[in-house]
Amino acid sequence: MVNITSLTLEDEIADTTSASSIVPREPAIVANAGATFNNLQIRAAPNAPNGYTPERQDCPAERPRIRSAEELSAEETSWLDTRRNKTVDAMRDLLQRIAIPGFDGPEYLTNHANNQSALPNIAIAASGGGWRALLNGAGAIAAFDSREDNSTSPGHIGGLLQSSTYLGGLSGGGWLVGSLFNNNFTTVSALLNDPSNTVWRFENSIFQGPDRGSIQLVDSARYFDTIQDQVNGKRDAGFNTSLTDYWGRALSFQLINATDGGPAYTWSSIALADHFIQGDTPFPVLVADGRAPNELLISGNATVYEFNPYEFGSWDPTTFGFVPTEFLGSNFSNGVLAPNQDCVRGFDNSGFIMGTSSSLFNQFLLNLDNTDIPDFARSFIANVLGAIGRDNNDIADYSPNPFYGYNNRTSPNAQSGRLTLVDGGEDLQNIPLHPLIQPNRHVDVIFAVDSSADTNNSWPNGTALVATYERNLDSSGIANGTSFPSVPDTNSFVNLGLNTRPTFFGCDSSNTSSVAPLIVYLPNSPYVFQSNLSTFTPSYSPEIRSGIVQNGYDVVTMGNGTADPQWPVCVGCAILSRSLERTETTVPDACSQCFQRYCWDGTTNSTDPAPYQPAFKDEAISGAVGMRKDVAVAAVVLALSTVLLGSM
Repeated sequence: MVNITSLTLEDEIADTTSASSIVPREPAIVANAGATFNNLQIRAAPNAPNGYTPERQDCPAERPRIRSAEELSAEETSWLDTRRNKTVDAMRDLLQRIAIPGFDGPEYLTNHANNQSALPNIAIAASGGGWRALLNGAGAIAAFDSREDNSTSPGHIGGLLQSSTYLGGLSGGGWLVGSLFNNNFTTVSALLNDPSNTVWRFENSIFQGPDRGSIQLVDSARYFDTIQDQVNGKRDAGFNTSLTDYWGRALSFQLINATDGGPAYTWSSIALADHFIQGDTPFPVLVADGRAPNELLISGNATVYEFNPYEFGSWDPTTFGFVPTEFLGSNFSNGVLAPNQDCVRGFDNSGFIMGTSSSLFNQFLLNLDNTDIPDFARSFIANVLGAIGRDNNDIADYSPNPFYGYNNRTSPNAQSGRLTLVDGGEDLQNIPLHPLIQPNRHVDVIFAVDSSADTNNSWPNGTALVATYERNLDSSGIANGTSFPSVPDTNSFVNLGLNTRPTFFGCDSSNTSSVAPLIVYLPNSPYVFQSNLSTFTPSYSPEIRSGIVQNGYDVVTMGNGTADPQWPVCVGCAILSRSLERTETTVPDACSQCFQRYCWDGTTNSTDPAPYQPAFKDEAISGAVGMRKDVAVAAVVLALSTVLLGSM
């Protein structure tokens, strides 16, 4: 157990329209500059041979090749045997604490322990949405993590992370997943409270760079010089570069606890970490879309790609193949690497992959006129844009295309020497559900944390779920055998309040042609903090950062069970739902009540909704206290100051 000291953020208030105070509860996940914390460990296996510059080397005796997506890779299959066994004990502990009335969850798992396919298979998906999504998702991960203080107390659901097999991220959610795994799969609290102040310091935007203790102007100049040198090294080695290279390097300074943003850290090096090898973590997956520069994407025409520690590729019938992540940048042709071709290593830089999954932010960099950034930063970016050319601004370049000549009949990109990728949310699938609904992975339940900014004031309205659902109905066959439960239109999400509370989709598995995972939809909503900041907000004070994390924690725990004391029981029922079906076990009455309460019943209301202005949760435990935003933020700062001073 990792013991992270944390404090309660009491009476945290921030609102633009209406607000209410939440009664103080048990300690939750808040930054505390005065406490003592375990130091973040730099993961010991960055495996790039030459920093950010990819390097051509001799290939191993068994030369890498493209494999068909007919089944899981041998590596993932082997790893799953280890991980799935590890999740059983964690799930048993979680169900023991949840204590579903009239049902012995631990005994159920014990009775079926020898049949791995009968046991629940859990995934977590963290949506895109920039730093807002990173922080809201971080609150969710903290709530799911049994290592966090008080996360296993009554009303909490710590242990869900340890019980999960897969952890997917996209854009800001991908930064969260990448930051966790590139920092030794540490806790959210450790990242918030890093005593070296090297990660998650978002008060300095990526246009300023980290505070290194000198004059900020000098620190910023060194920061931009370092990024320029790193990207130039890749370009001078003969590889295409794009704006995403610069974007990814800048992100790494905020997200990876290593000198100069960890230029040698690669996504494939995750597979070399002991905690991953031993199955002590979920399987991390990031998502991007294939798109030519300036092409318009919709969910029906985009090829969805995934990055995992072993492979990069797509399950879609277009590409339908995977390449070893470690050897991205190698010159594959027709599915093989010719004898006269070297193997490239170091192309799969972690920051570049995190930046690829969030390349929509390139548009932010392209529109700087109204952005408050230093003049030298503006000039630097303008020079970069001039150097790489306008046609390359909005993509990440994965040339040479590893799928060149592969699946010529179905792949629109098979005859292109370039493979260009963009933000995985550009096709509106802003929750990374695609890799988690693949039939080969047999996922039973997905806890989908939605931090999207769909409404005019940056709250989610189910757009991501609708996009994935519609893709699975597309007549082109792009879904390729995946199944997804029915969901209502976005107007119904708002009109029925489905974007204000947890909702289960797919409770009746017989309603789909093949068994689909149960989706536990967890939309961002204001419990204790107005966490609907713009996706393109580039900097966050420590107080706002912690407020969003705290709110995310409360969203997925329903205020630690204060909004619904039965919520932890319902989480347990969602975990068990598909497993109970497979084992033909009678559904406990308590679970039937949960499903009646949280399952979408098929009702719709597609009329245009009124402007969506959610109030703080929950009227049963709070009173209305209206407050302007500037006064509210001051109240947050005052509350934090009071707590921190009281702890000294």
